[in-house]
Amino acid sequence: MLDRDEGPTRATEGPEAVVARLASMGAEALARCPGATSVGIGIPGLYDPARGTTRFLPNVPGEWAGRPVAGPVGAALGLPAFLINDARAFGLAELRLGAGRGAASMIGLTLGTGVGGVIAIDGRVHQGHDGTGGELGHQTIDPDGPLCGCGNRGCLEAFARADQIAAACGTSTAEEAVARAREGDARALDGIARIARYLGIGIANAVVVVSPDKVVIGGGISAAADVLFEPIRAELRRRVTITSLDQVELVAAELGTWAGAIGAAVHGAERAEAGR
Repeated sequence: MLDRDEGPTRATEGPEAVVARLASMGAEALARCPGATSVGIGIPGLYDPARGTTRFLPNVPGEWAGRPVAGPVGAALGLPAFLINDARAFGLAELRLGAGRGAASMIGLTLGTGVGGVIAIDGRVHQGHDGTGGELGHQTIDPDGPLCGCGNRGCLEAFARADQIAAACGTSTAEEAVARAREGDARALDGIARIARYLGIGIANAVVVVSPDKVVIGGGISAAADVLFEPIRAELRRRVTITSLDQVELVAAELGTWAGAIGAAVHGAERAEAGR
């Protein structure tokens, strides 16, 4: 990594201001690293990869349906710009440079406000025809379960997103839940175990479909790997019977909060190279 920086989204100012801010931050980055030849932009939701527009950003205020992003940012910077979902960006970064290095196939989950997912096969992140491939957080765990932000009921995300982790552990935030669990707090440990069961069910479904070399868990709760992973493994042993779990490695992500930005940059570079 040559350089990194961050700034506020200020999404309440509206999509136009956010896109302009992306271009401005890109210009600042180019001033520091003038040799850049492409731009990658991580999108926290659905987008149209052909048009470079957003479709639906559930946790970002404003009207984002059909909003041009790649075009205006690329034009402002004079470089080709490409969009990628932020969870797929996380997965691409971990596959190329992090915990997934060397894996021919990988599944990943990033746990936070929602539950992002990624599937990589033959060393390539699978994105599907519209960038939504790998949405493991929106597989149905319970057909009569709670309503998810996507409109479905019983998604893995509806059981394992940050506010559900906090509620299960009796804390204000998922980060506090992780801290208490690591300190041995009984309620937090029980809550983490219940969340891990749901995660284990979702991961087991993906393992049966993909038979991956590695399962990579990222996001804030991955800091509790020492108390989170064993209940997940127990659920995998309970549910996966047709493939050998001895060859499936469960690991914590390595690149932290920068994984999405790194993966977006890698995606932009790979797309630009493929277009030459």
